[in-house]
Amino acid sequence: MKTKDFWYDLPPELIAQTPLPQRDASRLLVMNRRTGEITHKHFSDIVDELHPGDCLVMNDSRVLPARLLGRRPTGGAVEILLLRDLGENRWECLCKPGRKMQEGSTVEFGNGELRARVERVCEDGNRIVEFIYEGIFLEILERLGKMPLPPYIKAELDDQERYQTVYSRKLGSAAAPTAGLHFTEQLLDAIRAKGIKTAFVTLHVGLGTFRPVKTEEVSEHQMHAELCMLSQESASILNEVRRSGGRIVCVGTTSCRTLESLVQPDGSFAAASRWTDIFIYPGYEFRAMDALITNFHLPESTLLMLVSAFAGREQVLAAYREAVALRYRFFSFGDACLFY
Repeated sequence: MKTKDFWYDLPPELIAQTPLPQRDASRLLVMNRRTGEITHKHFSDIVDELHPGDCLVMNDSRVLPARLLGRRPTGGAVEILLLRDLGENRWECLCKPGRKMQEGSTVEFGNGELRARVERVCEDGNRIVEFIYEGIFLEILERLGKMPLPPYIKAELDDQERYQTVYSRKLGSAAAPTAGLHFTEQLLDAIRAKGIKTAFVTLHVGLGTFRPVKTEEVSEHQMHAELCMLSQESASILNEVRRSGGRIVCVGTTSCRTLESLVQPDGSFAAASRWTDIFIYPGYEFRAMDALITNFHLPESTLLMLVSAFAGREQVLAAYREAVALRYRFFSFGDACLFY
């Protein structure tokens, strides 16, 4: 299967630059993957698409405000993006401009309450950076950091919480699990009141999620690894849903990748934590997920390949063409789909 098989035309003006004022006011494309039938609704209607006994599985990872803007001793501006915590105040980072951030270079942030020194330059161009500060690093980061929005979003975000889900709890992601951005507390209350269960998993999203597929053959692409976790509480809920015949409905591709990485050979679940580099593309047999809520994804992306594996490549691309014709909003701050 070729990467070019997952291309579609998207007018740039359909890429959502800002979130809607009301989270659940976004549009919802609903597709029955067995018949190909498509209906168009609003996200607040999702409660009507779920049945008592179903279970929504949500990724409770919280995005680090991982974009730091600082100054070198000469006064030159520097941007550092935190990628991976290496422990002992050291992080793997992306630095711009890279040519100014060589081994031994220093940067100051805010009024000097946070400083950084480049320890070494990696082969891939990333930097290992040591941070110097007093107090609690994550608290300083909350004050000084900005959200690491995807490169296709050019607008500044007025309220940083709009790039967090309302149920985000565990700091660690470099990007939001965006399918969950549509939920409000009130909508979740209505879903639970209908007899639909909710379970949480954690997958800390890495920037590798946005890494384009550069191989001609899909199967030759190598996924990045991400840390995913399933608690005993959530495993028990999922096992009960399985026994009672309910559907497991994943909110987002990250929840899907977590469950498909951790499901047992017999289809059951147990508490687990591991790094996963699972790559789901057409031909994959799903063992954990029965329905998927997700946003619209970039052409030729691994996320579009995952959705195509679940709902069929031709059907998904047809749904995307219909969404383009109806002027849906695309990507992180855009509209949503339900495939069942």
